Amino acid sequence: MQTIHVHEYEILDGSKKTLVKQIGSGSIIKRFDMTPPPKNPQDIVCPHFLELKWATGCPFDCAWCYLKGSLRHYPKGKQFTPKPYSRIKTHLMQLFRTIYPNERELLNAGEVADSLGGEHLQPPFSKFIIPLFELQKRYKLLLLTKSNNVKNLIETSPHEHVTMSFSLNAEPVAKKWEKAPSAASRIQAAKKVFNAGYETRIRIDPIVPYPESEWQKDYKVLIDQILSQFFPERITLGSLRGLQSTINQAEDKSWVGYLKEPSKWGRRIPFKQRHETFKVILDYLTRKYDYTNVAICKEPVMMWEALKMNWRKCKCNCVW
Repeated sequence: MQTIHVHEYEILDGSKKTLVKQIGSGSIIKRFDMTPPPKNPQDIVCPHFLELKWATGCPFDCAWCYLKGSLRHYPKGKQFTPKPYSRIKTHLMQLFRTIYPNERELLNAGEVADSLGGEHLQPPFSKFIIPLFELQKRYKLLLLTKSNNVKNLIETSPHEHVTMSFSLNAEPVAKKWEKAPSAASRIQAAKKVFNAGYETRIRIDPIVPYPESEWQKDYKVLIDQILSQFFPERITLGSLRGLQSTINQAEDKSWVGYLKEPSKWGRRIPFKQRHETFKVILDYLTRKYDYTNVAICKEPVMMWEALKMNWRKCKCNCVW
């Protein structure tokens, strides 16, 4: 039996709620609360969410992957390393049995590992984990991925308590810096799970503003490629950033030249340039598709306000 720990948290809207902090030691289920509630314009907006730390690492090798820095002290580093299914199930069942606090929450299985990195296991991770979430109604599972391997997901039903999210980028960016399946193949995978009835989200992150005549065109093409196939339940936009630990561990540092502004979340693209990239994409989504269910990731209060977005009502990729 694992002890359930709760804590009173200040929510973005200013209210306070008693929420699960972690199960047991927090080795499997723990709240991501590294960003305190914003008090100043420079403070980062990030809702606190529950992590499902079922594995660490990723089978892909994107140049700017923050796991290279955050997992640098782990014995296997960024190498994909799953945890025993028995431990995962024990911690989840303890969470599911807990009556208080009675909050609906989403568990992010893609914060320290690619959520589809275990599809080669026996049984595949998706076929193990999805049926567990179907045993209850209070929690949803978020599977965030750069993979296009969705065969097991299509074969698994029911999946009423699962949200799929695909991390995408403009094709030139994906080809240069993301050692993962092509953006086009990820979009097709997203379409397949959407058609299979999964709630499906898109995360466009990190946006890179390479020469203006190119990035605007290419990110608009990406939007067209997505929304010509299906309308995601939610889209989250994120700009290129890098913690110093990530930069130190990166082999290909060609992307670091874009990071000219220090911040509370590592080095970033300058504010004015980030604002332009977000505004171009937001305006295009609204004007061409009347699509407004969009959030921005790990940005300060002043960016939300500059874009005339309500940060207190943030509904980004990692929350219900």
